[in-house]
Amino acid sequence: MPKLSNKIALVTGSGQGVGQGIAYALAGEGATVAVLGRTAAKLDTTVTEIRRRGGKAIAVECDIKHADQLARAVERVVGELGGLDILVNNAQEVSLAPLLSLSEAALAAGWESGPLATLRLMKLCHPHLKKSGAGNIVNLCTVAAMRWDVSGYGGYAAVKEATRQLTRAAACEWAADGIRSNAILPLGDSPAMAGWTQARPQEAAAFIATVPMQRVGECEADIGRFVATLVSDDCRYINGQSIAVDGGQAFLG
Repeated sequence: MPKLSNKIALVTGSGQGVGQGIAYALAGEGATVAVLGRTAAKLDTTVTEIRRRGGKAIAVECDIKHADQLARAVERVVGELGGLDILVNNAQEVSLAPLLSLSEAALAAGWESGPLATLRLMKLCHPHLKKSGAGNIVNLCTVAAMRWDVSGYGGYAAVKEATRQLTRAAACEWAADGIRSNAILPLGDSPAMAGWTQARPQEAAAFIATVPMQRVGECEADIGRFVATLVSDDCRYINGQSIAVDGGQAFLG
């Protein structure tokens, strides 16, 4: 029997990239997936592929920077699908720039789409995850905050580290409610990764050379399938952890 039969999952930013890979993997293990994002065409692509494979999914158009849209999205997911067991906060606007070039607007967008949206969704989903009795939250963070030289990544690392600390707090505060919360720090072959590689080819090549497995992870096979395992009963005692899913590049010890 699939690990996630009868589970209901909500995955933000799942119209492409890592979020899409996670949605595919969760559906592949039997979960019904609410595919959430801003662009209807991308959401439809993910939903169509899940259904083609025999899975179940719905598209939920939503800009996560708006609290009212988040509230309506959660209400729709729970009303249409009958509950919620898994929340994956993947969507994030990214601005890479040295501090003197980092605009307040860019940092605000990172904050609003990252830790603020994550906190809002966690709070909106909390009663439903608690009712599930075996709720799971997975928040996506970054190894950029672990770089010895974070030049040019300060704003991005700052908002992702805020998300990581919110994850830890939820793990401590909500475990008694039957909710596990973990963060993953993935290295996946997403459109964002492709854009970074194209924009900074020398830096990207040097970085990938430091990955012991000598490759970037596949969004579904490497990142998504790990998440599907993490939220299953196989990992029922894993809570409050930050886990690098990156082929061994980062050392979090």
